Amino acid sequence: MLKNKFIYGLIGRGIEYSFSKNYFNDKFKTDGLNNHLYKNYDCKNIDQVVKILKQKKIKGLNVTIPYKEKVIPYLNDISKEAKDIMAVNTICFGEEGELLGHNTDCYGFKKSLFENIKKKPDNALIFGTGGSSKAVKYVLKENLVKFHTVSRDKKKGDFIYDDLNRDIFNNHQLIINTTPLGTYPNVESCPDINYDFITKEHILFDLTYNPKKTKFLKNGKMKGAKIVNGYDMLIYQAEKSWSIWNETN
Repeated sequence: MLKNKFIYGLIGRGIEYSFSKNYFNDKFKTDGLNNHLYKNYDCKNIDQVVKILKQKKIKGLNVTIPYKEKVIPYLNDISKEAKDIMAVNTICFGEEGELLGHNTDCYGFKKSLFENIKKKPDNALIFGTGGSSKAVKYVLKENLVKFHTVSRDKKKGDFIYDDLNRDIFNNHQLIINTTPLGTYPNVESCPDINYDFITKEHILFDLTYNPKKTKFLKNGKMKGAKIVNGYDMLIYQAEKSWSIWNETN
């Protein structure tokens, strides 16, 4: 049985290689927080997630695929950003044990994006329509950047991948991959587009951080595009989660 007073963790599925566990445990060690521990909670279904939420020893949680949206009905309240995005990646526990949901992905994406671009783009293409894409859309709307979404399902996106032609790419300077394609260990996968349409005028942002340079980013770099991975975004969203937990506990 764990004796640590302060336990935090990540809820998700297939999260053995997650960033958060190592990041926070290294942080706790560096900061001398010897009674703090961060764990992975690999859940096969939402019922297992609910059991984790009921553990009183936990002080704070991060949430990743596929539970960012599914966890919302089990929370007592969510922040304004989380309501607008309808996805939660951070949960804190109130004084009475109430579960409060936040979204720090939007903070992390915004900070990382605008640190890496010199000029705000007019238009963006977003690959994927899941929970992570919702945080991206929130930031783009907030900063008056027009965007279109791309999905494999015609009912979910503005375009399907087969629709994407040279004119569409020419009209969208910023291209953001919010899908898990290319994430370790499936490093040879990438969004199914014609990379000959990518030019030095494009910025490719991949929310994936492992590997640091996905096939999507490698293909873009070969065409002269500026590329940005998801590592800094993860750092920023993690630190924002930490500040939220400390405000509550």
